[in-house]
Amino acid sequence: MLKSKKAVVTGSTSGIGLAIARQLASNGADVVINGFGDAAEIERTRAAIESEFGVRAHYVGADLSKGEATRQFIEDAVKALGGIDILVNNAGIQYTALVEDFPTDRWDAVIALNLSAVFHGSAAALPHMKKQGWGRIINVASAHGHVASVEKSAYVAAKHGVMGLTKVIALETAGQGITCNAICPGWVRTALVERQIEALAQKKGISIEEATRELLSEKQPSLEFVTPEQLGQAAVFLSSDAASQMTGAHLTMDGGWTAR
Repeated sequence: MLKSKKAVVTGSTSGIGLAIARQLASNGADVVINGFGDAAEIERTRAAIESEFGVRAHYVGADLSKGEATRQFIEDAVKALGGIDILVNNAGIQYTALVEDFPTDRWDAVIALNLSAVFHGSAAALPHMKKQGWGRIINVASAHGHVASVEKSAYVAAKHGVMGLTKVIALETAGQGITCNAICPGWVRTALVERQIEALAQKKGISIEEATRELLSEKQPSLEFVTPEQLGQAAVFLSSDAASQMTGAHLTMDGGWTAR
């Protein structure tokens, strides 16, 4: 489906980003992965993508919390792949605290990676996409792009911003063979969510299993986690010709969270 397409996925050395990169590769796309982690493990991950799916896979490291570094990362990824057809803006971090207690440096860090990196990466990729008359930008937003939760001011603000930016890019590229959409996951059992479960268990003196049920029951009516693989499959669909008239959309995958 995506043979010969060139895809860049940020924050993709683990979790949701890696699942998206693997799904794109399994459908024939060459990929650039990006993120932090042990160098040897990252190389094993990269090599596994190549060997399993018969595509080219590159790792390009960058600190996406800095605008110029993000723009340079896109140019380096373009050089590695020989172009860019698909950009998945996935990299993100989380921090929780009441608004009046939220450290300024943590606010700046969350906004920089979760929102500003989406802007800088998209801005750098768009000239390449416009020149070739084809492109897909997929922003991994969140159910928190639709609704709020306490103690998540920076994350919620960033994800709401991503939703708005998605619409603007969609309007600015409409009719040019380029689409821009957002995927909005609910709870996905990533390392980030695992830490929240552990914190909840410790805070309430309950087991991990009980904390997991409480976390899901509070927000996600299905009482099941969204899987990274499901999000990857959604990215494949948004990259396909079937989604060529789907732009500016926010695709929720949240077990009914935002239906309430």
